[in-house]
Amino acid sequence: MKILVVGGGAREHAICWKLKESDKVSKLYCAPGNAGISQIAQCVDIKADELEKIVEYSVNNNIDLVVVGPEAPLVLGLVDMLNEKGIKAFGPVRAGAEFEGSKSYSKDFMKKYSIPSAQYEVYTDSKKAIYNLNKFNTPIVVKADGLASGKGVLICETIKEAEEAIKSIMDDKQFGDAGNTVVIEEFLQGTESSLLCFVDGKRIIPMESARDYKKAYDNDGGLNTGGMGCFSPNPIYTEELKKYIKDNIIDRTLNGFLSENIDFKGVLFIGLMIENNQAKVLEYNTRFGDPETEVILPRLKSDLVDVMLKCIEGNLSEDDLRWNDEKCVTVVLASGGYPEFYEKGKEITILNDVDDDIIIFHGGTKLSGGKTVTDGGRVLAITSMGSTIEEARNKVYNNIPNIHFEKMQFRKDIALGQ
Repeated sequence: MKILVVGGGAREHAICWKLKESDKVSKLYCAPGNAGISQIAQCVDIKADELEKIVEYSVNNNIDLVVVGPEAPLVLGLVDMLNEKGIKAFGPVRAGAEFEGSKSYSKDFMKKYSIPSAQYEVYTDSKKAIYNLNKFNTPIVVKADGLASGKGVLICETIKEAEEAIKSIMDDKQFGDAGNTVVIEEFLQGTESSLLCFVDGKRIIPMESARDYKKAYDNDGGLNTGGMGCFSPNPIYTEELKKYIKDNIIDRTLNGFLSENIDFKGVLFIGLMIENNQAKVLEYNTRFGDPETEVILPRLKSDLVDVMLKCIEGNLSEDDLRWNDEKCVTVVLASGGYPEFYEKGKEITILNDVDDDIIIFHGGTKLSGGKTVTDGGRVLAITSMGSTIEEARNKVYNNIPNIHFEKMQFRKDIALGQ
């Protein structure tokens, strides 16, 4: 099969890396890809949001399967466009991607189908939003309704902070048109967990659990980011909790999909807040998470091509998913200043050879003048497996000193004490 992966981050590198293991893949392409992906796939100079060019390239090159990594092309309807041309695509159609494209839409869906989540209000006018802040106890969560690259969620400790957040999002357009509407929510206490699921239109089948670290700095300091590290499995995910999530979240979500005639096929990412063996939904995403993908796919023993095709064909079963018992940890190396201002173009060097069992997934990188340089906020995801989380963690942190670029920053506490 000729497969095209859309996107250019560490998530797409992990997807390409896993697809490359399959003997069904005759040729692997990635648009636009990055410096790391170029080592295992043919990179195509088309951006992920250039939908018509992606469709044209897929038709002209007889692509058998397109795997859509990022959320933006899904929300814009890339899968719909590919399906119209008779090209198989892994990812939800536009109607399914709206669960990530609009936080207010997904919150209304959760309310309608009695899926546990935070209490919320939706506003399209900043003055009304500010006036009604007294309905909520502090801390208050303020979210830009649309896509904001994982950065549109602000946790405000005071009413004053929440007012400033609303003004920044709605009036100053910090996240562009994504902030035309805001969702204001109660702050949920507990432990975060990421649950990625394969969906075939009839079933929602969970993958192995993971825990992401959103804050930029150690001890959950600083601003929210796209994710600074992750580990799998998440030990908080007990059998009792799994049953609660299946009964109250997964089954009700599937019932909603079927009731609304949403033919959802692809990956459903459920962000959870867990407390006392119960869970509430923080958000839905409609694609592989990043950096969750970098710790989940290395643990997948099944052929990813088979799994994706069965999702598309609507005949995936739990038996199709086989998992490695080893644990996995990834730590993100980011550009100095991320998630705010940061510089690009810093040369990445490997000072000493890293261990053989270290996987380096490239995120924001590119080739320039024969050198690999930084080209984004999250640059590399350093990943390893181990018989315990501690063993995997130690491997990663022992190898990070071998990798260098100017102003490199990373959290020192990923998976600490797990």
